[in-house]
Amino acid sequence: MNPTSLRTQLWFVGSGYAAVSLVAAVLILARYLLEHIHRAEVAAAGGMYAFGDLMLAIFIACLFMVPTVFLVWVMAKHESVYTTYSQFLVGLSLSAPVCLSLFVFGKSHVSESLRIFCLCRSPFVFVGIGVSRFVARFAQAKRLTSYALLIEGLTLGIAVALLFRG
Repeated sequence: MNPTSLRTQLWFVGSGYAAVSLVAAVLILARYLLEHIHRAEVAAAGGMYAFGDLMLAIFIACLFMVPTVFLVWVMAKHESVYTTYSQFLVGLSLSAPVCLSLFVFGKSHVSESLRIFCLCRSPFVFVGIGVSRFVARFAQAKRLTSYALLIEGLTLGIAVALLFRG
């Protein structure tokens, strides 16, 4: 592959991240100003505003996944880079059982914000690993991303089972 083409593709991916960061900053600023101007409504209906904040955070996370998909697609063309990335994914997926245990067993010992992060990270990481497995071209990268997908999927399945168990 032509190095200039790779640089161009990476430049476009970087531009995508910059654009998403700018949109996210504007949305967060608008949300902050809305809550600052309407303090009485926020005090009266704090749960509604908190849910709006959660929806904004999920929307921004989904926005960041768009350039990430393109970055993974660009990296998938280079075996050594993608194999290293696949090893990173296995390490990242190993954090899922840790997050699940913090969420389940750490009710009195872990801050609420860390528990919420542990709850929300898994679906996004699962989708990211799934896309990474789909675009993997090389045998070792496919195997590693399959392991990462398996670990993340089993942990997510256990989390859902615990949720229904009560």
